[in-house]
Amino acid sequence: QVQLVESGGGLVQPGGSLTLSCAASGFTFSSYAMSWYRQAPGKERELVAGISSGGGSTKYADSVQGRFTISRDNAKNTLYLQMNSPKPEDTALYYCAKRKARWAGITILRSEYDAWGQGTQVTVSS
Repeated sequence: QVQLVESGGGLVQPGGSLTLSCAASGFTFSSYAMSWYRQAPGKERELVAGISSGGGSTKYADSVQGRFTISRDNAKNTLYLQMNSPKPEDTALYYCAKRKARWAGITILRSEYDAWGQGTQVTVSS
């Protein structure tokens, strides 16, 4: 069955860096666009970044553009999120998500994702 397992979260100081990973299994990883979402307490889950199946196209939320980088290693079935210069407002539970349709592009619509990881907590604080 499809499994997505996030790791790499933790406490990071503002201005530091952190890399999240998402290990995928149970499907042909290289055929699907993937995304990172986050949810802070009391807020809606929001798209952070998305990447196409081959990795050639990416999309970022305005709030993280220029600070975060999404990437993937299709040989290792792993998705990454490099977080540089995080801010306290980046504190949230971060999830990776698999696009429902094979070969489809990046989308912000949560209904278009059919598998989610359990999440990894990122706390940005001094």
